[in-house]
Amino acid sequence: MSNQRDTASISRRRVLKLGAGLAGTVALPMQMMRSAFAADPAPLGTYPAGVQGSSIFIGIVTPRTGTYAAQGEDEINGYQLAIEHLNAGADLIKKISPKTRTGVLGKKVEFGIADSEAKPNTAVQAASAFISQKNAMLITGSVSSAVAVALNKVADREKVLYLPCISGSNDTTGKDCVRYSFRECFYAQTAAQAIAPVLVKTLGRGKKIAFLTPDYTYGHTVRESMETALGSQGGWTVATNQVSPLGTTDFSTYLLNVSNSGADVVININFGRDAVLSIKQAKQFGILSKMTLVMPYNTPFLAEQVGEDVMDGVLAGTDYWWTVEDRYPLAKMFNDEFRKKYGANPEWGANAAYMQIAMWADAVERAGSFYPPDVIKSYEKGVTVQSTVGPVHFRPEDHQLVRPVIILRGKSQSKMKSKDDFYDVVEIVDGAPLMQAPDAFGCKLGSYT
Repeated sequence: MSNQRDTASISRRRVLKLGAGLAGTVALPMQMMRSAFAADPAPLGTYPAGVQGSSIFIGIVTPRTGTYAAQGEDEINGYQLAIEHLNAGADLIKKISPKTRTGVLGKKVEFGIADSEAKPNTAVQAASAFISQKNAMLITGSVSSAVAVALNKVADREKVLYLPCISGSNDTTGKDCVRYSFRECFYAQTAAQAIAPVLVKTLGRGKKIAFLTPDYTYGHTVRESMETALGSQGGWTVATNQVSPLGTTDFSTYLLNVSNSGADVVININFGRDAVLSIKQAKQFGILSKMTLVMPYNTPFLAEQVGEDVMDGVLAGTDYWWTVEDRYPLAKMFNDEFRKKYGANPEWGANAAYMQIAMWADAVERAGSFYPPDVIKSYEKGVTVQSTVGPVHFRPEDHQLVRPVIILRGKSQSKMKSKDDFYDVVEIVDGAPLMQAPDAFGCKLGSYT
């Protein structure tokens, strides 16, 4: 078949030799010549060099040090499990990628891991090295949206697919979208639209907000989306917006301003270690005794690190929480496999990492090729895929996964059924009605080649 380019293509050199051998006897039909040439596309990115052996290489670029290190390690656990399952042809992978047997198109998947430090420049250098030195067919990983946006640009320039893992900025599939990137996780717009009605119903109308906002694309787009949603749906207004650099350790100045703002609700958009430190310090300042804490974009491990007493009753949005296994069969399969390998329940970074690899395998298998434009077009067909949160699909216009958002409420210790039963699932909100029009945030995907 012509689309089996990686296993059954006719080389240009072979066609030319065949044409020369027939010279003087019978001319090779021009249509046959064109068909043969069309079956063997010109090199693009790391193709075909990256698929010429019995294996292919994936470069994982995610933080292992710095403010987002814990979330980076969680992602790595998900990636390793997914790649192990791919190479073994595990049942869970086959539920998501039905054409998978072992490996991807029969090739073993190998991988390398680089520490991005949650810094765009470091991430770009690591991804570029994987591409130039390892002929990586795929780059994946992120916790910082600034890293995701930077790696989007690398992917588009190098013509190598990139799959962000955690990236909450509207810009990732908005104004900074590219043809060569696809995002799995929920993001600012969907987080705000999902949690705003719950907040208005629970806390009432006309509340005053104090925002704690990290100073980069993720923080600013989440703050803007939350302010818009709560203003339009509940008449909420902003008392103060305290913007801090990524990696802040002392939040006292910002928290003093929050304390004096007259706000009813503190919406903390910080993530990772910044979220942990800002919440602990807010408790010390007495802020949490007079203001309601909300986490629109919940950090993995947050309740464990700040304590269930602090998170009791806190409303939060998330991509995945392990107790949804009661509703989704694939979540139960994933949790069981994760527990068997790591002895713990997965957080949402691990699930996002697993799903990105599994859905990529599905897109490649359906394309029948690793040739990047073929894989991209396979994604862009919008085929419904079974996932750990039910049926999902990618929008072709902006490469954003259409998926639900999960709203959690923190539990008190007395209500926890196990050591990590930190949250009740309040609502699972259908993703499609939450999403903006595909071009609303300025997405222009660009060319395939």
